Amino acid sequence: MLELQNISFQVEEENSQKEILRNVNLKIEDDQFIAITGPNGGGKSTLARVIAGIEKPVEGRILFDGVDVTHKSITERANMGISYAFQQPVRFKGVTVLDLIRLAAGEKISTAGACDYLSEVGLCARDYINREVNASLSGGELKRIEIATIIARGTKMSVFDEPEAGIDLWSFNNLIKVFEKMHERIAGASILIISHQERILNIADRIIVIADGRVTAEGKKEDILPGLLNDENDMNCRFYKEGY
Repeated sequence: MLELQNISFQVEEENSQKEILRNVNLKIEDDQFIAITGPNGGGKSTLARVIAGIEKPVEGRILFDGVDVTHKSITERANMGISYAFQQPVRFKGVTVLDLIRLAAGEKISTAGACDYLSEVGLCARDYINREVNASLSGGELKRIEIATIIARGTKMSVFDEPEAGIDLWSFNNLIKVFEKMHERIAGASILIISHQERILNIADRIIVIADGRVTAEGKKEDILPGLLNDENDMNCRFYKEGY
């Protein structure tokens, strides 16, 4: 279980402190698919980075399986079972896709095994397995490779920050199936996705709405999603329906 207790986060802006997160309290139980949504600039991505350990809160505590991880690094949290997929994936000059998947898997897997992970995210393995994870890859390709590494890790908590960004329609439809399969594959594991996409929100168990740095709504999908769609203009959210 992941628990956030009174989490606040600030940044310095023009010689003053700007509050990005304000006393956020959340409990994410095991074996849940959680979608976090809300208006742009509301604090969603910051919350994801705080959970992963990239940013440190100025107040509050973060507990993971009962252990206080508030001051633990991103590496320590990764070793404890928290995976994080960046909104803009990182490039690694000199590192091949095979190297990256083997590193993520934490063991010596075969080339065929690594190819299976690429196939899961809709990439032709033979075209990518020996390529470098560098500028020769498009943003969408990098995104899918990053998701393949998260699948390979198979951790208890997987956090995705707008995984649909830069993904074409066919890949996006395939992505939905990937997340559904991930949720079924690992018993007790949870997935947390930052997204505006209705189709991603629609496969979540619970939806959390973050606006102005606060949790403004939280509950089961069937209770939260209809209100979001009806109040789309007021929420300043971008829900892409069938015309994505």
